[in-house]
Amino acid sequence: MKDGIFNSALNGRVDLDHLILEIVSFVSQDRQAFYKLVVGSDSQGKRENGLKVLDIVTAVVIHRMGKGGRYFWRRIRKEKISTIRDKIYTETILSLEAAQELVPRLKVALVGLAPYDLEIHIDVGEVGPTREMIKEVVGMVTGNGFVAKTKPEGYGAYVVADKHT
Repeated sequence: MKDGIFNSALNGRVDLDHLILEIVSFVSQDRQAFYKLVVGSDSQGKRENGLKVLDIVTAVVIHRMGKGGRYFWRRIRKEKISTIRDKIYTETILSLEAAQELVPRLKVALVGLAPYDLEIHIDVGEVGPTREMIKEVVGMVTGNGFVAKTKPEGYGAYVVADKHT
């Protein structure tokens, strides 16, 4: 993660340490619940000062199954990527980078608090132009040791992160 700063609807801008404390606090409120920890990214091409850029949002979601959740997001801008394949690869790589930095610290912080699954959500699905990429990007995620979810189960990317692109 480039700067380690995320946004939170409840707390404004938070650094990685504060993000972890917020997740631990949320999980501590109901230790009997089951949680999903989700990382997903989405992007949108935009014009900024006359230049084409790709606005990419990575979301970190802690979902108390059946009982709501909290999420954090960060935004970066990159030079416009011209193909959908490169766009999806970029989103997936950014989600993996966020998970690789966040997960080891969260595993320590959440030990013994409550059961949870970790998932990387990817903005690809069986319908539309990304259907041919599913095996590739799911392979990227599973090859890095994470569970991958695609549409419609990959809400961290196409719903949460998309909300801020």
